[in-house]
Amino acid sequence: MRHTGIGQSDLLDLSRLVDSLPVFVRDSERGAILTVHVQPNASRTECVGVHGDALKIRLAARPVDGAANDELIRFLAEQCVVPRANVQLQAGAGARRKRLCVQGVSTQVLLARLLPRR
Repeated sequence: MRHTGIGQSDLLDLSRLVDSLPVFVRDSERGAILTVHVQPNASRTECVGVHGDALKIRLAARPVDGAANDELIRFLAEQCVVPRANVQLQAGAGARRKRLCVQGVSTQVLLARLLPRR
């Protein structure tokens, strides 16, 4: 079993944070459903925080031939320590606003791995 580096106290703090944030991530029977706002063609790929009711992610890929979508899936899979096949684009393939399903992680773990630390 792989250690996630997230302790029980971190998850408890995140559960309080989840209650106070806009709903951009939720648990479903298939996995965590995440709404993102992407900024393609950035200097590096990173999650920069909340943008309205979505999580803003800058992508170091151009929005050409699905390259930005591929980079988003790669980034989310790497950050959540899941195979790329576990990250599925559900809506918004040609838009900046996208909905994805990440299988194998809870919303709390997803937030802990994606939200920038302050």
